[in-house]
Order: sequence, then C-alpha cells, then structure tokens
Amino acid sequence: MHFSYQPLGDSAVRIQIADKISSEVSQIIKNYCNLLERQQIKGVVEFIPAYNTITVFYKPEIIQYNELCVKLKQLPVKGSTSTVKTDTIIIPVIYGGDYGPDIEYVAYYNKISIDEVISIHTKPTYLVHAVGFAPGFPFLGGMSKRIATPRLKTPRTAVPEGSVGIAGIQTGIYPIKTPGGWRLIGRTFVRLYNPDKNPPTLLKPGDYVKFQKVKKA
Repeated sequence: MHFSYQPLGDSAVRIQIADKISSEVSQIIKNYCNLLERQQIKGVVEFIPAYNTITVFYKPEIIQYNELCVKLKQLPVKGSTSTVKTDTIIIPVIYGGDYGPDIEYVAYYNKISIDEVISIHTKPTYLVHAVGFAPGFPFLGGMSKRIATPRLKTPRTAVPEGSVGIAGIQTGIYPIKTPGGWRLIGRTFVRLYNPDKNPPTLLKPGDYVKFQKVKKA
C-alpha cells in the first residue's frame, strides 16, 4: 500500500492511501485514524476519513507542513490490517409507500418486483466508507448492482430525515431534512445525527450497517 502526502490549502494535508476503494483500504484508514487520535499530535485540529484518503487539518502557527508530514509518516500504519473494534448497526426500515416513493421506479428500472428490491437491499452487510454531504450521512459500500438506479434528474428540495436512498451503485441514509436527488426506497426512524450527543453521529467510517425490513407501527 503506497501512501502519498500532499498539501491541501495552507492548513491541511491530504493523505492518499490507495487508488482503489475496498474493505482493506477502509480498514487501514480506520487504523490510521485510531493512531492519529491516540498520538494527539500538537497542532492537529481534526482529521476527516474518506473512501481512500484522510485529510488532516492543522494550525500552521503551531506545526509546519513539513514537520507534520514527518510525524504522519512515522505512524506505524503502513500495510497494517490489524483488527480494531468494528460495530454493526441494525437499521430498521419501512420500505415503500409514502416512506419510499421511488421504490416502484427502482423495481421497474431493474425489471424486478418491489419485494425483490427489498430482499436484495436488506441482504448485504454494508461498510461505511465515508460520512459527509450532510452531518452523519453514511456512504455505504456493498450494494448489489441488481438494484442500482440513476439519481433523479431534478433533485427534491426537501428529503425527510431518515430517508433511505439509492444513487447509482450507492445506498445511504439522509440524517437530516435536506435537498437531495437519491431514489428514496424507505425510511428509518433511527436518529443518525443528534447535535446534543457526543459524538453527534451514530455512524462512523469503518462501521457496518445491516438494514432490516419492518412494518409501519
């Protein structure tokens, strides 16, 4: 695994872990972030993991770019796939109807039934590759191509909190009410983002998610 370090603006370092997206890369990123958290490098403000990168933000008046890169390169993470605690979170979902207004289109587009869409969507255990776009929004890997569906041509101005959507070969959950163009197939009432909690987000990169079909109460 080849790591590369590049400046991002005047107060961040972008670490490229790999050119591909995989569970192995995600595990290495999680290990790296755990090391960063334990090391508490003076001057580092925060770090943001993504699909195959980590962006480390720092205060240049405390630590310079070159000095920070030296410290980052010294972290014993290269090639490491050591196991760290990984959570699997069950997300109950009400599929279809008013909660999933696009599920019929997903079924039509893929030439399968609505029940098959639900069965296929609930079968995998999804890896949280990254969290972003909106606070706590998880980008999940592992969805079957059998239900892959293009985004809406015109995004909705307001997607309800908890909506479960599909965009291309990705699936995700809207943690707050926000505009969005993903195809909505269901909704969960599990709260993914709560600013009054620490941490405020339920999911983090490296976690796993399993969707579970439930009926409307």
